[in-house]
Amino acid sequence: MNRIKELRLLKGLRQQDLCNALGVTQGTLSGWENQKHQPDLSTLRQLAELFDVSVSDVIGEERMIPVLGRVQAGIPIEAVEQMIDEIELPKYLRGQGEFFGLIVRGRSMEPKMENGDYIIVQKQESVNSGDIAVVLIDGNDATVKKITLHENGVSLIPYNPAFEPLFFDNREIEELPVRILGKVVEIRRKI
Repeated sequence: MNRIKELRLLKGLRQQDLCNALGVTQGTLSGWENQKHQPDLSTLRQLAELFDVSVSDVIGEERMIPVLGRVQAGIPIEAVEQMIDEIELPKYLRGQGEFFGLIVRGRSMEPKMENGDYIIVQKQESVNSGDIAVVLIDGNDATVKKITLHENGVSLIPYNPAFEPLFFDNREIEELPVRILGKVVEIRRKI
């Protein structure tokens, strides 16, 4: 489902104005706006440039991602993977990979993350030292922490000094296992 008509109206353009800009007939534009047929990729790019949006915004690509549950900012809790909500994926992240949302529970990441905040997580199996990641421990328990990589293992660091860091050596990483589910790319404060 494209958004050509919606975007045209937002720009305050008449159909004829857009036809002139694209070099198409009014019948062609009407067909696009009524979803009878779709413009080709070259035209979609022209439309995106004219409307100052992405091609995915023109074609109405899905912009919501699932919130799959809650993740503990504290002691790891059982990982839950059931959709409990949806959250809009920011424009700058669209087309950059696969994402999911989680709701933060606990206080170990305060003040950066508070209980009830939403986080957007990019699915990936590795992160760099200093990144904040969602980590699955023992196949069941998920937590969100700042990651510090060491030659002999990994530390999961809370921001709140009232909580102790967790350290897993390389043997524990393999045997438990300890697995990165993704990198936190955005935090949305609860309202």
